[in-house]
Amino acid sequence: MEEERRRGRLTVYLGAAPGVGKTYAMLGEAHRRLARGTDIVVGYVEPHGRANTLAQVEGLEVVPRQEISYRGTTFTEMDTAAVIARRPAVVCVDELAHTNVPGSRNEKRAQDVEEIRAAGIDVITTVNIQHLESINDEVERITGVRQRETVPDEAVRTADQIQLVDMSPEALRRRMAHGNIYRADQVDASLSSYFRVGNLTALRELALLWLADRVDDALDDYRRAHRIEAPWPTKERIVVAVTGGPESETLLRRGARLAQRAAGAELLAVHVVATDGLRSADESRIERSQQLVGALGGSFHSVVGEDVSAAVVDFATGANATMIIVGVSRHNRLRRLFTGSTGDQIASLAESIDVHLVTHEEASGRFRPRWPASPLGARRQLLGWLGAALLPVLLTLVLSGLEDNQLPLAVLLFLAAVVLVALVGGMLPALLAAVGGFLLLNWYFTPPVGRWTISEPTNLVALLVYVAVAAGVATVVDRASRRASEAARARAEAATLASLSQSVLTGQDTAEAIVDRLRETFGQDAVALLTRSGTGWSVLATSGTDPATAPEVADSSVQVDADHVLALRGHPLRATDQRVLEGFAVQTGLVLEYRRLREQENRATALERAEATSTAILRAVSHDLRTPLATMRTAVDGLTGDRLGPADRRVLTEALRQSVDQLQWLIDNLLDLSRLQTGLLRPVLRTLSLEEVLPLAVAGHPPGAVELELEESAPLVRTDRGLLERVVANLVANAVRVSHDAPVRVVAQVLAHEVAILVVDRGPGVPPDQRDRMFEPFQRLGDNAPGGLGLGLAVARGLTEAMGGTLDVEDTPGGGLTMVVSVPREAPPTPSTPPAAVEEVSR
Repeated sequence: MEEERRRGRLTVYLGAAPGVGKTYAMLGEAHRRLARGTDIVVGYVEPHGRANTLAQVEGLEVVPRQEISYRGTTFTEMDTAAVIARRPAVVCVDELAHTNVPGSRNEKRAQDVEEIRAAGIDVITTVNIQHLESINDEVERITGVRQRETVPDEAVRTADQIQLVDMSPEALRRRMAHGNIYRADQVDASLSSYFRVGNLTALRELALLWLADRVDDALDDYRRAHRIEAPWPTKERIVVAVTGGPESETLLRRGARLAQRAAGAELLAVHVVATDGLRSADESRIERSQQLVGALGGSFHSVVGEDVSAAVVDFATGANATMIIVGVSRHNRLRRLFTGSTGDQIASLAESIDVHLVTHEEASGRFRPRWPASPLGARRQLLGWLGAALLPVLLTLVLSGLEDNQLPLAVLLFLAAVVLVALVGGMLPALLAAVGGFLLLNWYFTPPVGRWTISEPTNLVALLVYVAVAAGVATVVDRASRRASEAARARAEAATLASLSQSVLTGQDTAEAIVDRLRETFGQDAVALLTRSGTGWSVLATSGTDPATAPEVADSSVQVDADHVLALRGHPLRATDQRVLEGFAVQTGLVLEYRRLREQENRATALERAEATSTAILRAVSHDLRTPLATMRTAVDGLTGDRLGPADRRVLTEALRQSVDQLQWLIDNLLDLSRLQTGLLRPVLRTLSLEEVLPLAVAGHPPGAVELELEESAPLVRTDRGLLERVVANLVANAVRVSHDAPVRVVAQVLAHEVAILVVDRGPGVPPDQRDRMFEPFQRLGDNAPGGLGLGLAVARGLTEAMGGTLDVEDTPGGGLTMVVSVPREAPPTPSTPPAAVEEVSR
């Protein structure tokens, strides 16, 4: 039972690029384990016709593959059930990121591997770095090829063992040139596209960096599993404690210089936020520190902690840091004598982490405390001052009419008055009420009455306690009110900034939407986005009535950049709203920048497309179009002679006819491509049978070159007859040209909502990494047939998509390609809804 519950181990051979030998290395490991007596089998291996890989398979037990029929073609996949039934100790499974043929046991081969491991069988597998999901976008930017088959990083990252199979770009290109990776007819195209030195170098670096992170994760897991709290200096990591003070930028620059001295060092900035979530530091300085850290190549982190020193050390320990940089305290000597400094506390807690204490200009400055401004409004402050002046007097008048010895009651009532004043007007009015109450209590209620003296010590203690409690309550109430006001404002600012950030990420904001939101947020009468023109300012976007037409006439304004200003008209904004207003300015700048970049991208794309098209057309006119013209001229010159016999004239006439057809075909492709790119080609959709289209599309080829398989019961389709015939004829002509002696099969398959037309050839095929390019205009991909412009597949896909269908490519089992044209079936009409009329537009 214990053996049945054991989960199989996973070993991954990670290839830095295609062709580095990961499958060969996996099979070599299989031979080594077999020699040691391990029961090992091959569940699936893809040799790609490479002799060295095929030789490695010899001597190993191979589990027969499972045959699956899909769209009239038989495919083979790994038989997962057979592998589990065989129950070997180890199984080799090639190409972990592979997507199985529809109808298989699982959708992805990675799921097959997980099922095998769940049965207690160890798995050795292979995958290339470009198939990892997290770096798929980076690979596309580097190579220009989108990898359609990917595997989640977690499937590889959690492997028990990862072996990197690496090779220098020069060595890999030599292997490619020697024909050890692809066929000879694919070598030149591969070396000049995917297998360029720059691409291979970038892929190799991605593999090394990804594996280095995996090793770093494994080290962190080991430290956690063994409860090792002390950092291990495997990599130089420098943590800079950012307080938000004026010295933060100095500390960050010093940390960056230290990080540059060690190759591969990391710079991490940490800012500690109070446990109540409210920042006491200058927000603008924190934002500048974040920007500076990004410019220096580091990362910024915010952590919450009550003790700043302990929070910094905890972060550094968790990040496995080797050094902490902290600034010299800005407090005066008296405060440092009683409370110490943050640098000293960090040094005492850091243990094995080095602490670098950096001096700065602010270290010699004097500590100048500032009395914080009251968060309360002017009306509440006025009521507070009136209450501080009147309430003690009113209480004195009321209590003076009572009997003697009312000091305890008077103290309690005066204390309640101080609390009430603190709640209404804040700390300063409450302190005034406390002092005034002390004097009135001493004069009117403390024996001897009418004098500023106190005869009984207990009365003195009572009055002193009253003053202390009143001052403490006033301080607490004022601080709570201040914190509540700051929290409410922080929530409002966070919600506004979060909304702005979301709009930036989604890219849905416009200049008009920003000014509308800005006017609603601050309750302004009008907001205008002004842009600088030659003679002054002009309005780019506006919201509200009577907007400002220049920054000088606005009630509030904020500069977006050198040429744009947001002008607000309405009540003046408070100083605390400036941060949110600057956030709107940043958002506006991003929107304007996005607009400018989009315009530049559109212009650049249009120019690039026009240049590429014009260059290709010129090349085609200068070469491919001249070929049939030269043949035609030669035939015409020969036909004008008098010495030709009937047989020679028939040969020249046939050559002339073929050249005219070829020239017409080339020109039609160019015209169709132009119509597709300009959107002028509109299909005329009709309900028809494939028997009206396919026989005409496959006609004109030698006997036995094309085999048409069409059932009489095939349903009707909704398509354009002429365009579909053109697409199929184009695909069949290409297939016949590359299939040589093997016949081309044209098969119609009926699916649930569509009919798939399969054009199956037995030609050399196209590598998977080049299949996206084969549908681009003017791409020949090794096709050396005379008279071709490389437009056939591009026009075929464009015409198919214009009809509402799709054109895809698949491998033909046994070699070759299968082009799949999917056209929608005619939906049966319902009694309640008559068939919709289709607008017919002539080509």
